Amino acid sequence: MNLFRLSTVVLLAALATACASAPPSSTAAPADAVVVDSTATASAPLPPVPPIDPASIDAPAPAADTATASEGEDDFAAIYGQGAYDPVADPTLPAPAQSPTAYDPWEKFNRKVHAFNNVVDRAVARPLARVYVAAVPRPVRLGVGNFFDNLRQPLTMVNQLLQGRPRDATQTFGRFLLNSTVGIGGIFDPASDLKMKRRSEDFGQTLGTWGWKRSRYVELPFFGPRTVRDVLGLAGDMPLSPVSKIEDDKTRIFLQGLNLVDTRAQLLSLDSLREGAVDDYALVRDSWLQRRNYQIESHRSTKQSTEDELPEYLQDENTPTVPADAMPMPEISGGG
Repeated sequence: MNLFRLSTVVLLAALATACASAPPSSTAAPADAVVVDSTATASAPLPPVPPIDPASIDAPAPAADTATASEGEDDFAAIYGQGAYDPVADPTLPAPAQSPTAYDPWEKFNRKVHAFNNVVDRAVARPLARVYVAAVPRPVRLGVGNFFDNLRQPLTMVNQLLQGRPRDATQTFGRFLLNSTVGIGGIFDPASDLKMKRRSEDFGQTLGTWGWKRSRYVELPFFGPRTVRDVLGLAGDMPLSPVSKIEDDKTRIFLQGLNLVDTRAQLLSLDSLREGAVDDYALVRDSWLQRRNYQIESHRSTKQSTEDELPEYLQDENTPTVPADAMPMPEISGGG
């Protein structure tokens, strides 16, 4: 009996071993063995997607640079005793430049006169000045400018005396004598070679030196930028004009016209600056007033020079304006 049981167990073990080691049958459908219920898989819900916070998209992630910048600010504050550096509020920087405010209550009228002067300038003065520059050699034009400048030296000398500057007046008188003799009527300028400074003074500057600082801006036909103070100054300059004393109309008108053309030719270099200006009227007004204030104030204080405060195109001592006696008009005399 025991032998029969033992043989039965051995036979069953051998059959189990044979079934385990045999290859799978080709007729068997492998899909049946591995297929999972597809309907159950498709219908199974996906895991929920966590919501995205919009603020987390824009907010920068903390980085090491932030910590470094914070440490740099702390070091700056520890050394200099203040907060983070602000270049706008840096107390060590110089104060911003302040443009002088123009006293121009007649601006509406002045703009109309300025437009008229521009028309005359474009139609007559500037074309004549360009022809003059093209036709006359530069040494001759330089001699013409020296000649008219020398004629204004007595006027400059008188105004320097009125301003209480006898030393400058003496130098101006010596310059006039030297150029009128050695310089052949002022055509040549040996005085400048001897370091005798060229100056130009008028009665408008004298009134400003006497205390009339703030004056209304006004633009005159043909004469251009002025102030009320300088209009009165023109009346004071006229008696000292040597050209206006010439009785022959042809000679006087010729010299006055040549003076105007030469003055305009010296201003041709500023035309490109004016053409690029947004507001030509404001540019001419502010530049002229700034230059005029410099001419008046530069002699009131010898310790502080105001020349560095002017733009380069205004620092030239010879920047001309229309002289008081430059209008070529025949002399009107009463007849009986």
